[in-house]
Amino acid sequence: MPRRVTPLTLVSGGCAAGREAAIAQALAPDEPTAVILEGLADGNAILADLAEQVPPSPSFPLQLLRIAPGCLCCSGNLVLRVTLNRLLRHPPAHLFISLANASHIEQLRTWLTASPYDALLALQADIQVS
Repeated sequence: MPRRVTPLTLVSGGCAAGREAAIAQALAPDEPTAVILEGLADGNAILADLAEQVPPSPSFPLQLLRIAPGCLCCSGNLVLRVTLNRLLRHPPAHLFISLANASHIEQLRTWLTASPYDALLALQADIQVS
């Protein structure tokens, strides 16, 4: 049976709380979703609050992963690759990546559409937070 491709949405712009709010608004109810957050929260961790509302289980609907800030296509490439590889062993129904800095978003998009991720991820329209 072929593996299901995971929809991926890149979220950029604004502050961390704004990006988290945009992701929270885009979440589908009862759909297992993973969110990779780059950088530290800026005081209002909306997604962490949502994730804590549901007890952990194999069908946990919201999985949050936080990685250190740094350009995800340059200095943070290895960290993102390891995080994605672990996450995609048991792929969520949808994946969001929140970018602290979107200056290299086109390079990141190119990297995510190259092998092996081209067979695992389907890039969706970006969410741009103002």
